[in-house]
Amino acid sequence: MQNTLFDFIAKYVSLTEDEQNVLLSLDLFHSVKKGTILLAEGQKSKNSYFILKGCIRTYYVLDGEEKTTAFYTEMDVLTPPCVTSKTPSDYYVSCVEDSILTVSNTDMEVEVNSKFPKFDIMCKLLAEELLAKQRIDFDEFKNSSPEQRYLNLIQKRPDLLQRVPQHQLASYLGIKPQSLSRLRARITEKDKE
Repeated sequence: MQNTLFDFIAKYVSLTEDEQNVLLSLDLFHSVKKGTILLAEGQKSKNSYFILKGCIRTYYVLDGEEKTTAFYTEMDVLTPPCVTSKTPSDYYVSCVEDSILTVSNTDMEVEVNSKFPKFDIMCKLLAEELLAKQRIDFDEFKNSSPEQRYLNLIQKRPDLLQRVPQHQLASYLGIKPQSLSRLRARITEKDKE
């Protein structure tokens, strides 16, 4: 798993062997079981997550119903907004699958960034990249119908169709599970024509 992490970092900055050893000494790697809630609504957290293997999701609970906002899979980074705002979380973060994550916290990041300024550069580049991606995803979501959202999901993240329970997928698309079943049937029917 450490090679996967170092390959990801290499996209942004090159690391010396000393820098790699410092990262490995931080006890970053965590195996987490499916169903584990990493962050609950109302909790405060300093933790950020990098998914090496597995799938995690973020969701709200509104009127007793879960509303999925995002899925994070291999090579995705998640820093919950409550980490930067230093306020209680508005949503939940949980594991959809057994996962291997790197877990870092703000104190650790400050220490590493002060010793190795290139990590700070990497974090800024990564933050800019993630912000742009989220903006594009949000705009695309807001301007599309449920069918277009599903077709986009098939095109951009087909792995989720096999990895995520249907009710979570439907919630992510902004529809009920029954509507997702009808939507799938309609698309399958169109493909046969």
